[in-house]
Amino acid sequence: MRSLPCRVLFVPPCIAACIAACTILVIGCRPAAESPPPKPRIETRKTVGKTTQNVLELSRAVADGGVPAAMEITGEGLDVYADAYRTSVGRIAAMAVEQRMKLHAVEHDSLPETYDEFMAAIIQPGSPGGLQLPMLPYYQEYAYDPAEKRLVVVEFPAKKAQRKAETNGAAGL
Repeated sequence: MRSLPCRVLFVPPCIAACIAACTILVIGCRPAAESPPPKPRIETRKTVGKTTQNVLELSRAVADGGVPAAMEITGEGLDVYADAYRTSVGRIAAMAVEQRMKLHAVEHDSLPETYDEFMAAIIQPGSPGGLQLPMLPYYQEYAYDPAEKRLVVVEFPAKKAQRKAETNGAAGL
């Protein structure tokens, strides 16, 4: 039995690179049916010395995954300072709103009944005399509870967890 000669086909490097790039492009362009779309990146925000007039409606905040924030200092080590600042800011804002609510009650013989009335009478967004609340961390927001007629701090655990995962993922790179 006779063996056949083996022939090697020479491909110039530029053509080989072009073929490899096209193959990668074609394979990389297939839709990934299994993976869900990436979540938008959670952006932190500066809080110290910043203010806001953003107050959510409590029912909407809860529907979006918010839960009442623990207003206690529970951290250990350096976390105590962050907990103390965050808790103090929330309490100070609640006291400022409570003061405005008392003045409103004296002037109008009632407290605001709805979220819209609360925003117009107490927070007064865009008004020079509007109430400026201290900024909370990116995973917390202020919300108005019309049943209790008070300002509450709502925490969004999903935002906190997603940001923590992003931070841990970036640290592993």
